[in-house]
Amino acid sequence: MDDNVKHYCGLFGIYGHRDAARLAYLGLYSLQHRGEEAAGIVTYDGKTMHTHKAMGLVSEAFNETTLRQLPGRIAVGHTRYSTTGSSTLKNSQPLVVTYAKGSIAVAHNGNLINAFELRQQLEANGSIFQTTVDSEIILHLLARATNKHFEDDLVECLKLLKGAFSLLFVTEGSLIGCRDPNGFRPLCIGRLNKTYVLASETCALDIIGAKFIREVEPGEAVIIGPGGLRSLHPFKDQPQKLSHCMFEHVYFARPDSIVFGQSVQEVRMKLGRQLAREYPVEADLVMPIPDSGNFAALGYSLESKIPFTLGMTRNHYVGRTFIQPAQEIRDLKVRVKFNPVRALIKDKRLVIVDDSIVRGTTTRARVKSLREAGAKEIHLRVSCPPTKHSCFYGIDFPTKKELIANTMTLEEIRKFIGVDTLGYVSLEGMLQAIGKPGDYCTACWSGVYPIPFGEEGDKFALERQAKHAGQGCG
Repeated sequence: MDDNVKHYCGLFGIYGHRDAARLAYLGLYSLQHRGEEAAGIVTYDGKTMHTHKAMGLVSEAFNETTLRQLPGRIAVGHTRYSTTGSSTLKNSQPLVVTYAKGSIAVAHNGNLINAFELRQQLEANGSIFQTTVDSEIILHLLARATNKHFEDDLVECLKLLKGAFSLLFVTEGSLIGCRDPNGFRPLCIGRLNKTYVLASETCALDIIGAKFIREVEPGEAVIIGPGGLRSLHPFKDQPQKLSHCMFEHVYFARPDSIVFGQSVQEVRMKLGRQLAREYPVEADLVMPIPDSGNFAALGYSLESKIPFTLGMTRNHYVGRTFIQPAQEIRDLKVRVKFNPVRALIKDKRLVIVDDSIVRGTTTRARVKSLREAGAKEIHLRVSCPPTKHSCFYGIDFPTKKELIANTMTLEEIRKFIGVDTLGYVSLEGMLQAIGKPGDYCTACWSGVYPIPFGEEGDKFALERQAKHAGQGCG
């Protein structure tokens, strides 16, 4: 994916292991691709919640000293990209509170589209917020519930939430995982001997040697405690259309994960094959924009019979491009991050495959570098349709007016990027390749949103609300 579009978040929880914090660290490490702004782990030792959070990568946030300070056999971890609220330490997760019924921690992947409304109601009734993230709303709803049992409080809370949410909770003695009834965001269950694991992706199970059991079902809450695992179904009387996020398969998830019941690697190869059928071209080589374009490019190569090559190297040690405010600095960092292999591409007709184009400026810089390296022709193929609409369910896309496909025709995009031909996989072709067309959200391409939303859908709405109320959050 080009142009600094932020991912969302990674979740990892573990119940019943003497080294829960270290396993949580490894799980978060394998989910680093889902969030690079901050990382945190909360553990429970039978008496107390222990927390450590820091800005930056997982490897920067934790070391031997910090992990030793996180005792307990229950842990929940979170890697963050901000989809609601600024990138600050106070907005990092998991969030922990102590209230009348004890202590509780929450970690959230997704975006609540009714967060603005819920926060207004809570503040009107006396709630005081410490952050500007929608996840804190969930804790306030739980704290205000008056049922006798926590499970009833949880059901009451979940029914008030609208939007995308995969959630992990640690209570005083249990680990809980929940998914919204549309199933926007993934969450899976694994076992390591007698230890239960919950994670955003199966690659996090693999790294600790846990066996994948199943996914948490859309609309399900799983409660893991001394008696094992049991399920609640808070939304059983509210049937919802499945709306899995297709971008998980296109870009976000690691290729070695199983997401929504399908291998990410295999889906990307199918998308590449579909691209080759829809947009064939005579060329010498097929090459990906690494790394998320790798398997789509391989699929294109297999279908077209054009040889596959890695014609561009990626420097994985370059910092994240979106942190640089000046465009000229971002352009230089693109050159450092992706460097053409001149000996392979000089005088060649290239098919380059990328997963998506958002603003187009980074793609343009990469194409320019390939031209300078001697490419004879460049044919760009994209393994998702043109991105024309904003996402309100957990992807921090630019505003609609910043999306290149919303402001330019395909021919204008082709000229702007500087390629000889341009082809996006069709929406129909994508859904055909995935094999379950009715189960996916396509809003960012089609403009058809599975859940209606208000005008307060951007990531800083809660901060503006807080400042207006005089809290000075930001």
